[in-house]
Amino acid sequence: MKRLLLLALALSATLALAGDKNKDKGKERYSDVKITVLREENGKPVRNAAVVLHIVSSKGKQEGGGLNLKTNQEGVTTYQGVPFGKLRIQVIMAGLQTYGDDLEINQEQQEFVVKMKPPQKQYSIYEHPGAKPPGIDPDKN
Repeated sequence: MKRLLLLALALSATLALAGDKNKDKGKERYSDVKITVLREENGKPVRNAAVVLHIVSSKGKQEGGGLNLKTNQEGVTTYQGVPFGKLRIQVIMAGLQTYGDDLEINQEQQEFVVKMKPPQKQYSIYEHPGAKPPGIDPDKN
């Protein structure tokens, strides 16, 4: 009888420990994210930049909803409670190229630095009527 009681006690202890481990597996983990936005050419902070965050599914698709944040005077924005996994970020500021990337959130506190570039010169056919865009050879057409 004592053996049966000890066996039952050992079995229940093992199941209790296994249940605690499975509980942690299903528990979603979150991160506090800090994003600093700087100008690439001089390293100065970009204030009032729009920072858009979207969760990305395991299949690589952007989830609905999302967050719209703004940077402060130091070019910094933060958000607490971002779930671990992929996060799509887009940073928009007038006069600078829009920045976009997918980030991997895998730590309880993460910091990212975004360096925004000035806009690139665009080619216009109206500046030189009849001119061919660079890289096009009229003899090969």
